[in-house]
Amino acid sequence: MSNSTDGRPESPVQSVDRAASILELLGRQEEAGVTEIAAELGVHKSTASRPTTALELRGLIEQAEERGKFRLGLGLIRLAGAATVRLDLSRQSRPVCERLAVQIAETINVAILDGDAAINIDQVLGPSAITTHNRLGRRTPLHATSSGKILLAHLPEPELESRLAAPLERCTPRTVTDPGALRTQLRSARADGCAYSVEELETGLNAVAAPVFTFSGQVVAALSASGPSFRLPEQRLPEVSALVRAAAEQISNRLGHLVRR
Repeated sequence: MSNSTDGRPESPVQSVDRAASILELLGRQEEAGVTEIAAELGVHKSTASRPTTALELRGLIEQAEERGKFRLGLGLIRLAGAATVRLDLSRQSRPVCERLAVQIAETINVAILDGDAAINIDQVLGPSAITTHNRLGRRTPLHATSSGKILLAHLPEPELESRLAAPLERCTPRTVTDPGALRTQLRSARADGCAYSVEELETGLNAVAAPVFTFSGQVVAALSASGPSFRLPEQRLPEVSALVRAAAEQISNRLGHLVRR
């Protein structure tokens, strides 16, 4: 067992924690030298060199072209590929959705981008649901749903602009069809971490959604809670949005996304 800078033995847990911290550092800033790594760990350079060397031997980090600098190695691609196969979105989100459906007592959906629409890939009915209507596989317009707005809000700007260039279909009298007004909603969705649909897809149906992130920080899906406007009125949406955001963050964490506070 190696020694720490104060002469006390370095525990296996401490060694693993330092190795993980090195990987996170290189994930944030691409390259770093032993001096930077030591500063990140709060240890002497000789102490930092031990986990650095171990990670390099495993192929998890590698020497950059500039001698003394390290970057993430190809070994991580192998590990990430194996993990990705297991991190099926529906499987990871299901237990969180089930808890959320009980909390809110309304229908919970997970939707992904499917061309020019959002498509529901999972659904959990809350105890208040009076219908067993199955919305799995249903494609809905992006601009008229809370999930769709979340997916739009996190698109690259050029792609978003091209989508907003086409006419926006009016589904109900409350559907937002003005691109400028929709852009304002999308800016709020990015800033607040949630988007709303107030009788915009169907009269009498309200919803709130939040983004689900992958380990790389990309939005892979939207988590939404929806219900009839008499049970889920517009005034209740901010309260529900806090629960939906927290649940979406849980799913994101299960997919490997680390939220830095």
